Amino acid sequence: MVTKAIILAGGKGERLRPYTDDKPKPMVPVGGIPDVEYQVIQLKKAGVKEIVFAVSYKKEYLMNYWGDGSKWNLDIHYSEEDQPLGRGGGIKKAMRLLKGEWEDTLVTNGDNLWKLDIPSLVNAHQISDALVTMVVVQLRSPYGIVEINDLDQVVGFVEKPLLPHWVNGGVYVFSKDILEKLPDIGDHEVETFPNLSKEKFLAYKSRDFWKGFDTIKDLIEAEKEVTEVFKDLTFSLPG
Repeated sequence: MVTKAIILAGGKGERLRPYTDDKPKPMVPVGGIPDVEYQVIQLKKAGVKEIVFAVSYKKEYLMNYWGDGSKWNLDIHYSEEDQPLGRGGGIKKAMRLLKGEWEDTLVTNGDNLWKLDIPSLVNAHQISDALVTMVVVQLRSPYGIVEINDLDQVVGFVEKPLLPHWVNGGVYVFSKDILEKLPDIGDHEVETFPNLSKEKFLAYKSRDFWKGFDTIKDLIEAEKEVTEVFKDLTFSLPG
């Protein structure tokens, strides 16, 4: 079990304005609750007890909502950036704020919607002895596909099929030993990941629900999906 998590929650979400005029992107409501709350609920259900939010843009909105986490029976605190550190730098600073002894931490981009078997992810990481395990999700075509035969005749249509490619799902397990390999300022995908040996960098293929939303259209689509996808989760404050 991993009991600690870092959530990157400083995104501006400029293409989602006016929804992000007064709040960071992870706090945009989807189905009546902030986007990032779907993550927090799943993390808590999987045994996470401490969460560090890495915050910058409109940080007061998020901090006022989550407070110290006591309402959720969580220990929530904040890594505040006085200057932009990039995602890698933000993770590094937040990792240094984790309390007590620990070996691994979950790290998430706070502005994605996903449903994930977190215990299975953690187990895959720990038995692999990887420094980083990255959740990857299958790329879905944003368009319907036209099927054409050898005679250039249209024989069918497939609506937004899954493609034979995998993309970064923005959920990771980081071992503590990765800390010094992260940049003080910069992006971990540019500064750190390309230098990891394949033996230390594991891909965890998830076929569960995942959705990134960057535009109003994405948000409208997400609103239609969350009620069904997350119907088994309890959103009342834990006692």
